[in-house]
Amino acid sequence: MPDAIVRPSARILLVDEQDRVLLYRGLGLINADEYAWFTPGGGVNDGEPLHHAAARELREETGHSADPDEIGPVVATASGYWKASDGRLFLALDSYFFLRVREFKVDTSGMEDRERSLVDRFRWWSLPELQTTDEQVFPPGLAGFMERLLAGDVPDEPVGFPWHHPDLD
Repeated sequence: MPDAIVRPSARILLVDEQDRVLLYRGLGLINADEYAWFTPGGGVNDGEPLHHAAARELREETGHSADPDEIGPVVATASGYWKASDGRLFLALDSYFFLRVREFKVDTSGMEDRERSLVDRFRWWSLPELQTTDEQVFPPGLAGFMERLLAGDVPDEPVGFPWHHPDLD
C-alpha cells in the first residue's frame, strides 16, 4: 500500500505492584459502533527516540511521569495498516515497553481534546480478568504475553503481536 503514511508509536505495558496491567477503553477506534481496550501510548514525534515518546505519552495519557531511562527495552512489536476517519491510510509501527509502577490514580488532563473524546475510562486488569474477558483487548495475545512477563520471562528480542486490523493487510 504505497500511499500509506508511516506512523511509529510507543506503547506501555504498565503493571502495578499487584501485577495488574493498565488499559484504557477507546470508543470507535476499531469500528464506529464498537469499543476496545488498549495499552497507553501513541505516536512518536519526528526525531523523538522511542523511549522518550513512551515516557511522554505515558505522562500525557495517564499523568504518570517516568524517566525514559527507566522504561527498558522494546519487548514486543506490531505493525499493519489502518484508516483514519478522513480516509487517510496509515502504516502503524507499534513498539511495546514493559514498565512496573506503583498503582496511581489516572489523570487525563494532559490528553489532547480529541484523545479525551475517544477514551471513556481506564482500568487496572488482573491477569485472570484479561484471560477470561469477552471484551476486545488489543493487541491480540496480550493476556498470554502478560502471563510470560509477570512470570519474569522478559524476551531478549521483541515478540511480534498480530495486527488488529487484518481487513486492511
